[in-house]
Amino acid sequence: MDQEREIMTISQVADYLQISEVTTYKLVQEGRIPGFKIGRHWRVRRDDLREYIAGLQHGENL
Repeated sequence: MDQEREIMTISQVADYLQISEVTTYKLVQEGRIPGFKIGRHWRVRRDDLREYIAGLQHGENL
């Protein structure tokens, strides 16, 4: 799946960050990674994920 999607699943975010799905789910559920729910399923906007990563690069905490 080389196509970049605007909205990512927990699994896609975990793969992108190279961390476990469990850790990713916890970070999203705690609000550390910005996400939203559609029904019972969490989703993350790719732009929000990029902003999160940029914040980490500038010394913000997880």
